[in-house]
Amino acid sequence: GLITQGEKYNKVVDAWSECTNQVADKMLETISSPVERKPVNSVYIMAHSGARGSAAQLKQLAGMRGLMAKPSGEIIENPIKSNFKEGLSVLEYFTSTHGARKGLADTALKTASSGYLTRRLVDVAQDAVIKEVDCGTLNGVVVEEITESGNITSPLTERILGRSPVEDIIDIEGNVILEKGNIIDETHIESINLLGERSMKIRSVLTCETKEGICSKCYGRDLARGTPVNIGEAVGIIAAQSIGEPGTQLTMRTFHIGGAASASVEQSSAISPINGKIKSDKLKFINDANNNKILLTRNAIVKIFSNDEEKFSLRIPFGSRIFFDDNDKVQTNQLLADWDPYTLPIIAEKDGYIKYVDLKQGVSFRETIDDITGISSKIIIDWSQNPKSKNLKPSISIVKFLDQEIDSDELLKLNYPMSIDTILGIEDGNEVKAGQVIARIPKESSRTKDITGGLPRVAELFEARKPKDPAIMSEIDGKISFGKDYKNKRRLLITSIDEKDEIELLIPRAKYLTVQEGDFVKRGDILVDGTPVPHDILRILGVEELAKYLVREVQSVYKLQGVFINDKHIEVIARQMLQKVLVIDSGDSTLLVGEQIHKETVREINKGLEDENKSLVKYEPVLLGITKASLQTKSFISAASFQETTKVLTEAAIQGKVDTLNGLKENVIVGRLIPAGTGKITTAYNEIAKKRDFAKLRSQAKIEENTENYNQ
Repeated sequence: GLITQGEKYNKVVDAWSECTNQVADKMLETISSPVERKPVNSVYIMAHSGARGSAAQLKQLAGMRGLMAKPSGEIIENPIKSNFKEGLSVLEYFTSTHGARKGLADTALKTASSGYLTRRLVDVAQDAVIKEVDCGTLNGVVVEEITESGNITSPLTERILGRSPVEDIIDIEGNVILEKGNIIDETHIESINLLGERSMKIRSVLTCETKEGICSKCYGRDLARGTPVNIGEAVGIIAAQSIGEPGTQLTMRTFHIGGAASASVEQSSAISPINGKIKSDKLKFINDANNNKILLTRNAIVKIFSNDEEKFSLRIPFGSRIFFDDNDKVQTNQLLADWDPYTLPIIAEKDGYIKYVDLKQGVSFRETIDDITGISSKIIIDWSQNPKSKNLKPSISIVKFLDQEIDSDELLKLNYPMSIDTILGIEDGNEVKAGQVIARIPKESSRTKDITGGLPRVAELFEARKPKDPAIMSEIDGKISFGKDYKNKRRLLITSIDEKDEIELLIPRAKYLTVQEGDFVKRGDILVDGTPVPHDILRILGVEELAKYLVREVQSVYKLQGVFINDKHIEVIARQMLQKVLVIDSGDSTLLVGEQIHKETVREINKGLEDENKSLVKYEPVLLGITKASLQTKSFISAASFQETTKVLTEAAIQGKVDTLNGLKENVIVGRLIPAGTGKITTAYNEIAKKRDFAKLRSQAKIEENTENYNQ
């Protein structure tokens, strides 16, 4: 079929951004290659050494300027093909003025919000200081390489450099490359690369068991010196500044680049990254009229094995064309599947005739005629707003014969409910073949990914806010079925495999479900498209998955701008967000169910209960946003100096709180030496000196007492 104007626009923008990237790569390749008897290009040296400028700016100087954005944030289809060295034509110059102006306005507006983010981060992380060398924990987090559309964007070795492994690293011949607890440095990278590992368990700040602080082994290498981190280093503040500082750059980055739009190209095919054998679990296929294999499994995962070892796993979306069979041998760069990245298809599973159910023009769908092509398309509209049509259930059924009645059970199996904005691809009463697309759901058209979208995104992640359109995740492994609908919501049931648990979810009819009747889902699979809610990830998948999610999302925002931040900084902030727990069962303690309390406090209470053989407190971790976490620290002085001073102080007074002056901020405020850096050592020596003086005085008092007794 023909494509809509919107689809054409998406494809054009994609083609041009791909072109711009290729020009940039070729240009960088040429500019960086050495020429005999000529010095290295000075502009390249400036950018490459990190002194000033970036690859993105070189691209505009010597490559092509690329796509620009309208003031509304949409991308203009025609790119600027010249660069600054060649000079722009009058029209190109005019197009680029949008960007320049947008950049200046952005800079003025965003500096403030970036500064505020830094302040909140510093406040939440200020008391994370290195307290001891080794906490002795056996836990860690599993770190994997990050792949995007089959390309490795950050390899494993890059992510584990400067961290300690939980177990010894052993090479193929059984020799120990590195003992556990030692830091992985540049000398080990090559031998680890030879192992071909895809993931490794390393010590992390998140699993560190030091009381009121962090240990040196869990943190790893001091990024400023390249040595193991010293005791007393204020890693919390370093982390906060490392995340906050690029924020100030990023806000101005639009200005640096002059509003050149950076749209990321959508992935539309799966390519085998290596030679190997392909294995896929129970995938459901259907052959369409052109004899293509169409995938009917949702969340399909295909694994590629080499020497009977799993090397890669690829996700292939529903409705893709498949070019392989199970157990096939595949070559590097072989095409395995392709799909349309901008729409989610709804596919006919059997031959038959189309029957519209509750689809009425002007009520549940509208017909629009494209001005340019003159082709009409039917788009589903929100029918639940109108009281007359509130109880409609718009859907398409496939029937064997046109005059068949709609009530039989056989029909319900081949009934496809329609969600809002779906484009109907076929007329009522038409004949369809199995594998044909009967409707498609458009994904968002590519808006520019500018850090303006990025900074609020970082703030949203660290504040642990619920996103606007949240994704709904499956809480258990099980089978999907649909119950009786409730008003204008659909009732989704997940029955566990042993049929002991059943979870019922009510989902608005207009939302698009990624699952269908009879599908199997795993715990944490997404049932309704949207942005995942961090609290759900923590509850369903646990602390480690949540930390991975936070690191991945924050990194993706900064990576788009070419800013590199070490993962451990984000982990330090995540640790501070996870320091409270919720009491589920109070056991034999004096705590209340539903109380939020510090993790360390609960652990101490449990230790005491264990020694007396009493029943322990049961608890689950809670995620707090950075503002909330700062206001709930143990120290009321630091909380009062942050925000809501009167509230914090009145509450502290009512509870009769005591501030032990453990963190940095409270000590700065009362004018003591801060417990970090040399101050930490000085305070430690002072403690020792006090103890010695006290012991001396006691022994002296004893001697005097003895002499007196003797004299008497």
